[in-house]
Amino acid sequence: MKKKTELQIIGTYHCDFPTKFGLPRQSGLVSRVRGTVTFEPPFCDRNYFRGIESYSHLWLLWQFSEAKEGAGATVRPPKLGGNERRGVFATRSPFRPNRIGLSAVELESLAFSGGAPVLHVRGGDLMDGTPIFDIKPYLPYADAVPDASGGFAVPAGEAELLVEFPAALQEMLPPEKREALLEALRLDPRPGYQADERRVYRLPYAGFEIAFTVADGILTVREILSPDG
Repeated sequence: MKKKTELQIIGTYHCDFPTKFGLPRQSGLVSRVRGTVTFEPPFCDRNYFRGIESYSHLWLLWQFSEAKEGAGATVRPPKLGGNERRGVFATRSPFRPNRIGLSAVELESLAFSGGAPVLHVRGGDLMDGTPIFDIKPYLPYADAVPDASGGFAVPAGEAELLVEFPAALQEMLPPEKREALLEALRLDPRPGYQADERRVYRLPYAGFEIAFTVADGILTVREILSPDG
């Protein structure tokens, strides 16, 4: 009988995206998305992080905590319209035999809050509250493969939208939150199988709800609902 291995959660990722809707589909696509990683005992000991600031980027290994248990042999990638099937090992679908994600993020700084370490990172594609299993340094001489094939995945930038975001609505957001949201909207947060021009989409972000429509390659922000309604 195979021995069951339990993974230990070492910390939690925090950001402005409380759900997967609107998240960048891959790490690094929206460089202005900021996040933090906080840690659980015994991993609050600063010795675990000695030397980490010498790296510019890190790998985060994490859990698809909202994905359903179990996985079939094939999945329907949203970017292929949600109708074509591909093998689960040929995709980055969250529905996997083991719900493990992998993201490369930029390390901005290591800080300490009440003596506990906090990693400040950029470019994540994880939602708020994601459990972290491990952290490893990104090594550019070994981890970057410039001539690698991207398979059937759509390259970033091909489906970018023009975003119409009235200034009066932008001013409802804190200034430091605007650019990351604009980048995420340009990349089209809708699943590939949704193209109803009459539909109003609602994206939770930084405590606000962003209502928008998409028609003829233009995403128009229609309304922003604040935490106070």
